[in-house]
Order: sequence, then C-alpha cells, then structure tokens
Amino acid sequence: MTLIALLTDDGQRIDQGLVWRIFQEQPGATEAKPKAIGNWREPSPHIKLPPGNYIVNASFGRANLTRKIKVEIGAAVEERFVLNAGGLRVNALLSTGETAPERAVSYEVFTGETDQLGNRSKIVGSGRPGLIVRLNAGIYHLVSTYGDANAVVRADVTVEPGKLTETMITHPGAKVTFKLVTRAGGEAQADTQWNIVNAQGDLVKESVGALPTHVLGPGAYVVNAKHSGRGFRRSFNIQSGEPVQVEVVMQ
Repeated sequence: MTLIALLTDDGQRIDQGLVWRIFQEQPGATEAKPKAIGNWREPSPHIKLPPGNYIVNASFGRANLTRKIKVEIGAAVEERFVLNAGGLRVNALLSTGETAPERAVSYEVFTGETDQLGNRSKIVGSGRPGLIVRLNAGIYHLVSTYGDANAVVRADVTVEPGKLTETMITHPGAKVTFKLVTRAGGEAQADTQWNIVNAQGDLVKESVGALPTHVLGPGAYVVNAKHSGRGFRRSFNIQSGEPVQVEVVMQ
C-alpha cells in the first residue's frame, strides 16, 4: 500500500511535514480499541500490511484526515488522502502602528461553530504571530491576547484549501506600571500586593511587587494596593498608546 496526501483534490502533493498513523481494527471485537501499528514521517510511505481493516490518519500540522482502509491479499493499492488544508498566518500590530514586540502577543484558534452550551473547541493554543499554522479548510474563531491581562481581540477567519490566509490584528491597549509611594514621585514600596478591577467590578489582574507592569485594554479601572496590612486604592483610565505609570499615594 502506498499513501499519498494532497492539499486539495486537484492540487499539489504534500512532500514534507506529514505524519501518518495506522491502527488495525480488531476482528470480532466491536468495543476493542484499534491496535496501533506505527507512525511514518515519509511523505509517501510504501507499507506492507497483512490483510485486514485499518484506520489511517494523515496529519499535516493541525490539519488531518482519517479514513478506514481494507487491505486484501495480493492487492497493491495507492490511497489518496485529500486534506483540504490551508495555512493561517496571524500578524499583530499595536495601536501605534508598530509591530507587536516578539513574544508579546499570543493567540488561540477555536472552531467557528459552538456547541449547545455556546462553547467552542480549541484547535491551536499559544500561537505566535508570523508563524504559519496548517489547518483544515473552514471558518475559525481567533482570540489574540497582548500581554498578560485583558488586551484581547477576537476575529473570525476563513481558511481556504491550498491557500495561505493572512490576518492582521491591531491590539488596542497600553503598558501600565503601578507604583505605591508615600508621596508623589517617591520611592516605590516593595512587597506590595496589587489587584486591578474594571468598571464592572470584575477582577482583571493580580500581582505582587514594587513596580508590576501589565498591558490593559482601554477603559476605566480601580487599582487596590495592600502593604504592611494597610489598603490603598486609586481610579484611573487607560487609552491606547504609549506606556503610562499609575502612582498610588499612601494616604
């Protein structure tokens, strides 16, 4: 048996980056798990198998196709797997128009459709801008995060078979550094506990330290600082753009 994978039905053969996995169905055992036969990383492997029923999976990045194949005595067959796969490359900009710093943005890719509870299945986690992710053709939901808090952008993207989809995400938000001081412009107090809530009272971020820095989306916030058993708070607003510093004075 020879296995061949194609991007599209009338498209090019895939000649690298493939992983083939073959399992054998157990005769007469309806509930038994298929037996793993092996993995192959050649683009078009020639495989000798005894007669029987097999499950063959072809994976190309996050794109994959699984089929059942019957092997018969003396039959030399060529099995074509049409993955209908494409590529997705996410590029990230800041609101200033600059390219987002390396490793400052990560994204997740979810199925376009939701289940009965409104949830989506995650396809890709911790993706990085600029890299190509191979996916089955279809509609996907993209969630991109700048920094470690709530600067999040969502978008729906369509991946077409045999094509590279380029998506540009512009992230609103700003880097914010927090500082607890005894007087305006004073020295930052170490061992300070921080929590940031939005205008709706939802917790956005917690941290500990003298000068914590987080990326926040535009909006109104309240920051609470706790030091030596005492609590302090300040309201502030964030607009997209340059980094800002928020001082909380101990009074």
